[in-house]
Amino acid sequence: WACREGAHYSMLVPSDEVTINYRHGLPVITLTLPSRRERCQFTVKPMVATVGAFLQDVQREDKGIVKAEVFATDGSKVSDATLMEVLLMNDFKLVINNTAYCVSPPVKDKLSSEHATEMEDIKSLVHRLFVALHLEDHQIRKERELLQKRDHLKEQLMPLEQMKARIMDGADAKTSRLLWVGLALMSTQGGALAWLTWWVYSWDIMEPVTYFITYGSAMAFYAYFVLTKQDYIYPDAKDRQFLHYFYRKSKAQHFNVEQYNKLKEDLAEAEESLRRLRQPLHLRLPIQEITNKD
Repeated sequence: WACREGAHYSMLVPSDEVTINYRHGLPVITLTLPSRRERCQFTVKPMVATVGAFLQDVQREDKGIVKAEVFATDGSKVSDATLMEVLLMNDFKLVINNTAYCVSPPVKDKLSSEHATEMEDIKSLVHRLFVALHLEDHQIRKERELLQKRDHLKEQLMPLEQMKARIMDGADAKTSRLLWVGLALMSTQGGALAWLTWWVYSWDIMEPVTYFITYGSAMAFYAYFVLTKQDYIYPDAKDRQFLHYFYRKSKAQHFNVEQYNKLKEDLAEAEESLRRLRQPLHLRLPIQEITNKD
């Protein structure tokens, strides 16, 4: 703490410079602003306000405050996310610029366990009443937002869907032509081998030729597996060739596939949120659980 003390501030101030009093059940922190040298009171809500929010209020009140931090008595820095209720349970040091204030919060009477249980029940009841009174308005507002988002996504997708349909038609037609060309080549090859076997040469001469043609075809299929890591199955090969033509045409026509996929995912998410919103029983269930039940 001695090392951190020298690093963060240069002088200590008596503890009465910062006082904490409870007024109407809320803590009121009174301190002296360094620029105007006047006392200022800050009323905090300990169960809601955080240390960071309190320090921001102090800096907002006095623009001359460059740095404001809170340290525990052991020298460790208190996180800005810490609730003021937790901070006010023990003594702490408030550092403003280069001045450190030793703060000793007053001891607050602890609630009995029975009283604390009653308070928790009241809080839970108030929360349920708030949800019951405002849930319908929240659902209507949320549904309106999701409908607007869905309509906006559909407007963005409409020209992309039309362009995608044209590209898919072109890629499908080109793939079909390729398949028919392959069939024509195989028929031509079979006819040529038959012609050479029965009219030009004999089977004794053509047998080695057909063997090497078969072996060459096996090498071609193996090369396909080496390059694609997939077996040469006709439907898969057709789909692969279709995707090849599709992406090539998309690049030529400046069709952004990534943007299209992102818009489709956002649209599906919006429609799923609408479906959950319109089913009250699914409002508090996670998506994975709903999917498993469906």
